[in-house]
Amino acid sequence: MQPNELKTILSSGLPSFPVTDFDAQGNFNKKTYAERLEWLAPYGASALFAAGGTGEFFSLTQPEYSEVIKTAVDTCRGKVPILAGAGGPTRVAIGYAQEAERLGAAGILLMPHYLTEAPIDGLIAHVEEVCKSVNFGVVVYNRNVCKLDANALEKLADRCPNLIGFKDGIGDIERMMQIWRRMGDRFSYLGGLPTAEVYAAAYKAMGVPVYSSAVFNFMPKLAMDFYHAVATDNHAEQNRMLDEFYLPYLEIRNRKAGYAVSIVKAGARLVGHDAGPVRAPLVDLTEAECDMLDKLIRAQGAQ
Repeated sequence: MQPNELKTILSSGLPSFPVTDFDAQGNFNKKTYAERLEWLAPYGASALFAAGGTGEFFSLTQPEYSEVIKTAVDTCRGKVPILAGAGGPTRVAIGYAQEAERLGAAGILLMPHYLTEAPIDGLIAHVEEVCKSVNFGVVVYNRNVCKLDANALEKLADRCPNLIGFKDGIGDIERMMQIWRRMGDRFSYLGGLPTAEVYAAAYKAMGVPVYSSAVFNFMPKLAMDFYHAVATDNHAEQNRMLDEFYLPYLEIRNRKAGYAVSIVKAGARLVGHDAGPVRAPLVDLTEAECDMLDKLIRAQGAQ
């Protein structure tokens, strides 16, 4: 897939980030991961991001990463494009990006480098080196220690034709507006704040109509219903789903750091598509919290 083809796909629709399946011993479970992708693909996600943040990229070994991406590409070929997570220090990120390209992914989501803060010219060099190491499309994820601004993205756009997307996980409206007004349709834009549905209407009003849904992992029908309500400016339906599900869901998610991933895995188990436990340093929801989530899910009816 050419970078501009991927850009077109990511400029509309609802992408999602599948969790990565582990067995009871915490090892990658290829069989149930493939079954998960087969279950989710027909619900209409525009793209699936394998080994992304929700997919616990940060806890996978390099051999596991290769197996996850290969399984996703092979399972979803001809159904839905697969983008792979990539991140960490520059040369490590390049290794992941090149491996994802070798395995047939349509592109990568370039997640932040690890730990250390860096000046803006260093961030530009980091993104540029990763982009120039591959031919397929790259989406850069603004989050944590990676905080690109409009000036940086303008330079990167000139130097890196295959940098086709920008995902915002910071929530700085002023920064996002400056980027959108400066760069226009040079990029596809994705809202990427954890539980993005809560911010979806505001981002659409700002010019960013696409967001990624973690809830799609275990309630794909609800996630698609919410996306269509946003796309059609049906605020009554958005507010109903926010009040009945998403805001109570956030109350559980916000109980502990890292629960943005853990709660998705809990949800998957509760709807009969168990993805196993999260890996340290994350922790799973308590039994009481799972009961709270189960009541929310059941109140929404069959998914």
